[in-house]
Amino acid sequence: MAFRDLRDFLHALKERGELREVRVSLDPVLEIAEVTARVSRSAGPALLFSRPRGFAVPVLTNLMGSPQRVKLAFGGDPEEKGEELFGILDPAKGGRGVFEAVKGLKRLRPFLSARPKKVKKGLCQEVVHREPNLEALPHLKGWPADASRFITAPLVITADPETGQRNVGMYRMQVLGPREVALHWHPGKGGFLHWKKAMERGQRLEVAVAIGVDPLTLWSSTAPLPEGLDELWLSGLLRQKAVEVVEGVTVPLHVPARAEVVIEGYILPGEEVPEGPFGDHTGFYSPQAPFPLMHVTAITHRRDPIYHAIVVGRPPMEDFYLGKATERFFLPLIKRVLPEVVDINMPPEGVFHNLLFVSIRKDFPGQARKVAHGLWGLGQMASTKIIVVFDDDVNVQDLSECLWVLGSNVDPERDVFIERGPLDLLDHASPEEGYGSKMGIDATKKLPAEGHRRPWPEAIRSDPEVAKRVDELWEELGL
Repeated sequence: MAFRDLRDFLHALKERGELREVRVSLDPVLEIAEVTARVSRSAGPALLFSRPRGFAVPVLTNLMGSPQRVKLAFGGDPEEKGEELFGILDPAKGGRGVFEAVKGLKRLRPFLSARPKKVKKGLCQEVVHREPNLEALPHLKGWPADASRFITAPLVITADPETGQRNVGMYRMQVLGPREVALHWHPGKGGFLHWKKAMERGQRLEVAVAIGVDPLTLWSSTAPLPEGLDELWLSGLLRQKAVEVVEGVTVPLHVPARAEVVIEGYILPGEEVPEGPFGDHTGFYSPQAPFPLMHVTAITHRRDPIYHAIVVGRPPMEDFYLGKATERFFLPLIKRVLPEVVDINMPPEGVFHNLLFVSIRKDFPGQARKVAHGLWGLGQMASTKIIVVFDDDVNVQDLSECLWVLGSNVDPERDVFIERGPLDLLDHASPEEGYGSKMGIDATKKLPAEGHRRPWPEAIRSDPEVAKRVDELWEELGL
């Protein structure tokens, strides 16, 4: 099921009781975020604040803040969708090589039809402001020490100055005035690489920002794709329908034609301004630092736009469910690279980049270390601070079970290994920004060759027949 746009998805949510309208007038400064945080932490419904104080534009929050809404957006389980997609790309599938598969085209036909489709007119340009005023939109201030209001669900669109290849990424933006924002992106991200190339050439970089899109296009903007792959193309694949795009009114970039709001502008070489602090998804404030200054040249929107915002903070909140979708979707790809992997879990307490649990089918000594280093070599996994490896009989989705096995199976001197490498820029514990130590923990059962000569004890488990009998009698027991 492909949702054409945000409104199409909201209609489906309303039918399922997953959308609540809040008619009480609340301030976009702190009040809307406070309500959203409380609802989001309990995986509550999406919220439409129809009367944000001082603004005529309604505010939508917690859009993807539950497993049910994520599954609805994907049209099923994200892991199954990932398996379908990576199965098409698997050169071994059907015993044929990739190039032979291309000749047949049947399996790869969806890739050709999923490319973004250019249209001449878009609903996102029903109203055009060439004298833009950012302050007319109900941007949120989420936490008391935030530097100002922020745009927190922007799809930031840039083009590679050399190749013209598009990148769509979700990078927060601090509103500085009617026509200026600070754009926060980290080294290594697609938008940052485009900006760096433009600055090295002494060129300005055009930027377009879409707010309020269909859920799969929203998620695709957060997906850790290799540089050069188009996020809108991924969205088209998952939607099974190409994303319609229209050229901006002041920049030569194409934006989702059915977006609610689009902000256009540019960044000049050498222009950076202080950005932050900002109450981040880690549960802590990220500090002030210099980031590019974007000059706004136009704002376009639908006649009656909806302003979408994501409130972040100590997880679980909405961004946790977006991240969990990413974890499940890319698990089939991880298994293709590391076939012994059974499951992975990035628990909310680890804010994604701090902690990863992985279960494996262990066949040889040192395999847990091999897997940990393999994961550190995979894209954004490179910034993971702690990786704990378990045997395949451990449910890594069960935090209690993981902590029990971790405490039981690990000899710290033998099983803990420390490496140095890149870390997430939001890791405030590392002595240097973005670089420090990482820890691997082997919580698997040890083999003799790993230095453990004693018998490994068997875990206590119920007798299956007795457990089944008690299950059948449970209601009768009245317990």
